[in-house]
Amino acid sequence: MERVLIYDTTLRDGTQGEGVSLSVEDKLKIARRLDEMGFAYIEGGWPGSNPKDSEFFQRAGNLKLSHAKLTAFGSTRRPNSPTPDSTLQAILDAGTSTVTIFGKSWRLHVDKVLQTTLDENLRMIADSVRFFRESGREVIYDAEHFFDGYKDDPDYALATLRTAREAGAEWLVLCDTNGGGLTDDVAAIVARVVQTIGGKIGIHTHNDSELAVANTLAAVKAGARQVQGTINGYGERTGNANLCSIIPNLQIKMGYSCLAASDMRHLTELSRYVAEVANLAHDSKLPFVGASSFAHKAGMHVNAVLKVTESFEHIAPDTVGNRRRILISELSGRSNILYKAQQFGVDLNSQAAEVRSLVDTIKRLESEGFQFEGAEASFELLVRRAQPGYSPPFQLTDMLVIVEKRAAPEVLAEATVKVKVGADVFHTAADGDGPVNALDTAVRKALLGFYPELSDVQLVDYKVRVIDGNDGTAAAVRVMIESSDGHGTWSTVGSSVNIIEASWLALADSLEYGLLRAGERRSVSSAAEVTKYER
Repeated sequence: MERVLIYDTTLRDGTQGEGVSLSVEDKLKIARRLDEMGFAYIEGGWPGSNPKDSEFFQRAGNLKLSHAKLTAFGSTRRPNSPTPDSTLQAILDAGTSTVTIFGKSWRLHVDKVLQTTLDENLRMIADSVRFFRESGREVIYDAEHFFDGYKDDPDYALATLRTAREAGAEWLVLCDTNGGGLTDDVAAIVARVVQTIGGKIGIHTHNDSELAVANTLAAVKAGARQVQGTINGYGERTGNANLCSIIPNLQIKMGYSCLAASDMRHLTELSRYVAEVANLAHDSKLPFVGASSFAHKAGMHVNAVLKVTESFEHIAPDTVGNRRRILISELSGRSNILYKAQQFGVDLNSQAAEVRSLVDTIKRLESEGFQFEGAEASFELLVRRAQPGYSPPFQLTDMLVIVEKRAAPEVLAEATVKVKVGADVFHTAADGDGPVNALDTAVRKALLGFYPELSDVQLVDYKVRVIDGNDGTAAAVRVMIESSDGHGTWSTVGSSVNIIEASWLALADSLEYGLLRAGERRSVSSAAEVTKYER
């Protein structure tokens, strides 16, 4: 398999994306993880441009990278300046064995942005590359705006590449900096460069036309052998080429070697790790690595994929460290129900009538505002409640919730409940920060004596969504609650035109599911103790 070198610029170009900010410690963590994955190059930043990047390179010597070459990034020298100027010296002082220098390929930038001559721009490129080569550095030359420059004046754009190559640049990277290139054009221009300039050619694309991945793949097919991009496509404006899509496409579908197969299985983990470190929500819609990438909702699709996985999956999910998910909704069929129930340890294959009833129940509840694809705990309870002999651990027989605003600035909330456990009924009341908190507190007061394990169950998220805004304040609402017991999290759902009732339905499921989980842990623990004793 022919090798394509992966050059990651998440730590520099990725941080130029809106909402993306990494501390020095964050950048060090990500660099370590990228190296563990086997990436060839990691661009750490632009030393001298800001204190954070300068500190990163000061501390980067302690990284002890095993696979990747750490790269310092920066521009050519300034027009009519000595070599080296302060820009080049700061890059050299970063101490990396590889440097990446960008220069202008487009006459518009030379004339209007740098406001210098075409010949001086060529001298800037040559002087800068030669300076680093004479200092013993490997030089990667990024030809900024190359595709726009080539379309404007192909001879001059090619001249900038020849200048960099003759000065000693090992790699010439063609950049679609504005992200406006079309795939056929990119492929043709890369092929022309490979034919006329030769040597090691790379590609760097942006996603302004939603073609960054396609343009990168086309460039590789045309002869590029270094790919620059970012994890999750982070980057300025609409982002850079997404390495989490490029790598599996190149390796699994096009036959190039980018990473070891064992490392490829950690790609989803890497994608989520970088999002977590950057304090960004992981995009579930990301191809290959998103939570929805191998999620199946329609009943016919589920039926097919459970028989033949490739019928609705373009690759095996575990190839990139992802997993198949079967969703429950009003679009579900018997196959969805059977598959999910099996995951819960419930075999419904011999209960055709029960399965049909569950399908009908789900369709009815979703029409009333429930949504089970994001509330699997509520769905599991539906399945278990349909089983013969299932007895709920508690029942709410009555509740009264009062919210009162008096002269004091705060709003008072109080809940009174009657809860039945077995044959006993408990009548309790509690205050709270709001009506739902008061209801939760009152119910727990009634239940903790019977179920002390509920003290471990905490609500970590509470969301309300109006289902149909056309009904105004009389609209039905959906409440989603996320809970945790310290061992894991789960989500439940309730829906009603009354927000308190919707909240109670989600809250009751949350507590009941927490008790179910606690019982399962006790069973596992008891089985382990028996096994230990028998030994």
